[in-house]
Amino acid sequence: MNNKKLLVFALVGTIIVIMASLFYVVLSQSKGSGQVNPVDQGKVEPVAAELQEVKQTDVLEEQYDVVVVGTDPEGVMAAISASRNGLKTLLVDGKDREVLGGLFTVGWLNSLDMNYTPDNKGYYNEGLFKEWYEKVEGDSFDITTAANAFQEMVEAEENLDVRLGVESIEPVTEQASDAKKVKGVKLVTGAGDELIIAASVVIDATQDADIAAAAGAKFTFGREDIGDSESLMAVTPVYTLTNVTPEVWKAINDSLNGDDDPNTGANKYSAWGYVGMWKYESTNPERIRTRGPNLGRLNNETMLVNAVQIFGVDPFDPKSVEEAYEIARKELPLMLDYMKKLYPEVEPVEVGEMAQELYVRETRHLVGEYRLTTVDLLEQRRHWDEIAFGSYPVDIQSTSPHNSGAVLMKPEQYGVPFRTLVPKGLDGLLVVGRSASFDSLPHGSARVVPLGMATAQAAGAAAKLAIDNDVSLRELSASKSLISELQKLLTDQGMKLNPAKVEPFPYMSHPAYEGLKAAASMGIANGGYDNDFKLDELSNPKRLVNNLLNAAKPYPDIFKGPFGDAIKDMDSPDKSPLTLEQAAYTFALAIFGESERAAGLNQLKSKELISVATLDTIKDHENLTNGDVYMLLKDVIAVKAGVTY
Repeated sequence: MNNKKLLVFALVGTIIVIMASLFYVVLSQSKGSGQVNPVDQGKVEPVAAELQEVKQTDVLEEQYDVVVVGTDPEGVMAAISASRNGLKTLLVDGKDREVLGGLFTVGWLNSLDMNYTPDNKGYYNEGLFKEWYEKVEGDSFDITTAANAFQEMVEAEENLDVRLGVESIEPVTEQASDAKKVKGVKLVTGAGDELIIAASVVIDATQDADIAAAAGAKFTFGREDIGDSESLMAVTPVYTLTNVTPEVWKAINDSLNGDDDPNTGANKYSAWGYVGMWKYESTNPERIRTRGPNLGRLNNETMLVNAVQIFGVDPFDPKSVEEAYEIARKELPLMLDYMKKLYPEVEPVEVGEMAQELYVRETRHLVGEYRLTTVDLLEQRRHWDEIAFGSYPVDIQSTSPHNSGAVLMKPEQYGVPFRTLVPKGLDGLLVVGRSASFDSLPHGSARVVPLGMATAQAAGAAAKLAIDNDVSLRELSASKSLISELQKLLTDQGMKLNPAKVEPFPYMSHPAYEGLKAAASMGIANGGYDNDFKLDELSNPKRLVNNLLNAAKPYPDIFKGPFGDAIKDMDSPDKSPLTLEQAAYTFALAIFGESERAAGLNQLKSKELISVATLDTIKDHENLTNGDVYMLLKDVIAVKAGVTY
C-alpha cells in the first residue's frame, strides 16, 4: 500500500474518531440523570433510569450560616444558592421522604406550570431553575429523572449538608427589641436525639410555612383575606395509569392534537384536555370529582394523572388526609371506566398507584413586609425590589363541588418583590414557595413551583448579603442599595431580572377600571385567559344581588342584607335590564336593611356613598353594565371601609 493510500485511510479514521467523539458529546449533553433528554423531540423512546441515593450527613454541626427546612424544589434551590454563595448550609426535612424534590418527586406533580414570556419562546427567571430544567425531559418529566437531577446538583456542593427523616423541626427564637428573631432550629432525629443548631438565617421552604408559623409569623388562611376562611382550593392525589406503551401514547397524542378545542393538546411528554371528564357523575359528589386531566408521561410505560379534586380536606389532619386517599381509591377505577367509554385510545391502561403525598394547593398565606395583590397583576407592576417574575394565569381551582374554579386573568409579566419573602415582625427567617406573602387570588399565579424556585435562589443569595453586611433580613428588605446589590448578584448567577417592557392591558384605559380593581380583588370579576372582564356587557338584577353577596364576604359590616328582597317580585331577574333605580335600591337594601325602590338613590347620595364622578360615567341609566356596577361598588367600599384598591 503506497503512502498516499495510507494517508487517506488515516484521514478517514481520524474523521470517524472525531465524529464518534462529537456524537458522544452531543449524547452526553442531552442526558439528565443517565437517560436521553427528549426536550429536542428526538425519536429515541425514553428509558427508565435508576434512582440515585441521597447522600446524607451523619454528624451535623452545631452552627451553620443557613438552615433550609424542606426538600421541595424551592428548598433544594435555596440550599444550593446559599452554598454557591459560600455559606455553610444545612438542608433538612421532617417528612417521611427518601428523595429530594417533594411535590415533584413524592407528590408526583410532574407537569410544570411555566412562566412563559409573551412571545412563548422562552420563560422568565432562568437561573438555577434552568440548570435543573435542562436535566429533565421537558414541561412534563419523569420523577426519577427529576429526583436524580436534584441530587446531582446538591451532591456537587461542598458547603451543603443534607439530613432527611428528622422526627421534628422547631424554630429557636429570641425576643429582640423590635421583633422576634429566629436563631436556628431544634431537631429531634429519628433515633430520638435532640440537636440545637444555630443559624444566621433560616429559610422556610416547607409547603405550609410550618417553621414561620411555629415562630409566630402572621398568616391568613385560605381565602380569609376576602372573607372566606373556610374555603381552600381542592386537593389532588396524583396517580399513575399503567400500560402506557409508545403506541398508546401516540394514540393519545393523535386524539388530543386532532381535537379542535384550543384547551387540548399533547407533545412527547405532556397531554392535556379530555374535557368530557367534567361530566363524570361521582358516587360521592360532595367530596370528589374529576376535571379534564393533565397527563405527564414517565419513562416506564406509565403516566401520571393530575385531575382528581377532593373537597373538605384538612391538610393538617392526618385522619382527614387518609380519608381523602380512601375516597380516591374507591372512585379512581370508576373514573377510568368512564374515560375509556369516552376515549377508546386509553382502553389498554389501568389504574396504578397514588402519590405518597397529596398535591395541596393552598393553606397559609404569609403576612410579609409586602403582600402581592390582585392589582399588582392587573397592572403588571414592576417593583424596586423584584427578585423574580411571574406570568402564569391566575388559576383559582375549585373550592367546592358547586363551582368549577375560575381564571381571574392571564398576566404577561409581573415582578415579585423580595419583601414577599420577609415575615412582618419576625427576623432571621425567609419564606419561599406557595405560602409566601401573596394575597389568596394572585397566589393562584404566584404559587407555581418554577416561580418559587426563582424566589428560593434569591433567598439563598440574600442570606449571603445579610451576613456579609451584618444586617437583619428586614433591614436588607428595606435597603435600596443592598437590594440593588442582590439583584446584581442574582444576575451574575444566571437570573434574568431585566425583561422586556410589556404594554398595559386595554382594560386599564376603560372608564370603569377603578371599579374593576375592586371587583377583581374580591373575586367578583374574572377576565379568563383573554383578560376580557366584560366591562361593557349589560348586567341584570340577579347578577347584582350575587355581586353584593360576594362583596359581603370581605365586608360583612357594610353589606348586611337583605339581598334577595330586591328581586323577589321580579319576573326573570336574570334577564331583565338593570336600571340605576333598581341598582340603587338593591345597594340600599343591602347596606341599610330597608329602602323603597324610588328612594334608594337618594339614600345613597345623602350618605355620600356614590360620587358624582361615578354617576357621570354611567351612560345609560336604564341599562347598567358590569363596569357601572363595579364603580358603584368601589364607591361604597371606599366610603364605608376606607379601602381603595
